[in-house]
Amino acid sequence: MRLGLLLGTAALIAATPTVALLLLLPGAGGAAPGRVAIALAAVWLAAVLLALLWVRDMARLAEAVRHALNENHPALGHAASAARLAPVQRIARAIERLARTLAARAEQVAQGLRATETIIDRLPDPLLVLGPGHAVRRANAAARAAFGGDIQAVLRHPGLRAALDRAQARGSGETAELSLSAPVPREVRAAVLMLDPPLADGGQVIVVLSDRTRERAVERMRADFVANVSHELRTPLASLIGFIETLRGPAADDRPAQQRFLGIMAEQAARMNRLIDDLLSLSRIELIEHQPPTGRVDAAALAARIVAAFEPRGHVELAAEPGLPMLVADADQIEQVLQNLVDNALKYGRRDGRVRLGLARAAPGQGPGRLGVVLSVADDGPGIARAHLPRLTERFYRIDKGRSRSAGGTGLGLAIVKHIVSRHRGRLAIDSEEGKGTTFSVWLPAAEEDATGAARG
Repeated sequence: MRLGLLLGTAALIAATPTVALLLLLPGAGGAAPGRVAIALAAVWLAAVLLALLWVRDMARLAEAVRHALNENHPALGHAASAARLAPVQRIARAIERLARTLAARAEQVAQGLRATETIIDRLPDPLLVLGPGHAVRRANAAARAAFGGDIQAVLRHPGLRAALDRAQARGSGETAELSLSAPVPREVRAAVLMLDPPLADGGQVIVVLSDRTRERAVERMRADFVANVSHELRTPLASLIGFIETLRGPAADDRPAQQRFLGIMAEQAARMNRLIDDLLSLSRIELIEHQPPTGRVDAAALAARIVAAFEPRGHVELAAEPGLPMLVADADQIEQVLQNLVDNALKYGRRDGRVRLGLARAAPGQGPGRLGVVLSVADDGPGIARAHLPRLTERFYRIDKGRSRSAGGTGLGLAIVKHIVSRHRGRLAIDSEEGKGTTFSVWLPAAEEDATGAARG
């Protein structure tokens, strides 16, 4: 094939001179045939040599172009420098410049694609790219972290499927509010966007899933909070207003009634004062809940002070394991946690019952795999039904509202405990059995310098 190409090229080159010689031969006055043969041989020899150079240069140029189609290969520059024929050299140099330009543009496009991939992967909201048949072409890191292997279950949600069908039918964006149960219950807002034209990998639809669980919970919490606060304040205010009207009217001259009514008014005013104090305390805790504490607290010494403070109200047994590590904690807030838990145990436990405040190193499985201390408050009271346990830390949630109010409770004590524990990156557990009592356990992280049992300080 190479020889045929060579001869064909030589024939094309020699054709014109050969025809010219043959046409000039009759007018040459009968030139000797030998000279004509020599001239024709010279023409064909030159044609073959020129064809050889041409075929070789073109073969090198073709090979270099094949390399250039795949990558910016140095063979193209070599072809330009090795070519013997000036036209081929110019063509090779032009192709070399074109290849370098295309390679630079291809690198720019690749960098843009990598940047786009990085941006999409780092978006805080889960993002899916779907192809034909709603097949997942791409899922960013947020989607993989949020849904893992449950992405297909999310795509099968009737609300999302309806939004996808509407978007494809209309060729426009659609939204849907979804309530998902996998992998955990959550409220999600899905935004569906059509891609026209589709992506190179077949992606036709973008689905952005924005988690609205926290926002919905906050909205419900605010509504409940406002309703509960207004209710909690309305009752003592109504009592105060009623007693004031009575003291101004029928009881204006009734000294015994005045003393009795003033005592009740003082109780109601104290109740409102405790409620306001707890609300302010809860607000302050929530304000800094995202900032973990950095102080060091001796839990055993703090617990001893708490037990001594409650001694006039009832007996609290202290059981502290020796050699406990220091806590990474806010001393005032941990004191508030223990006060609230011990106060609840004395209020709602069995009259003259046993209240135990315990401190111990966290056993394996009690914390997130690091050194910690467990503070526990246990009573032997009537216990709490299992149905109430998940809601005990809600604001103003009470099992027995009458008993709670008569005991002076505001319904915020355990909510304060929950938020303080959350700020300390700890864990709160509630274990109760009806008729046998209730135990509140709080896991708190210990200082790192105590992780090897070093002396505290």
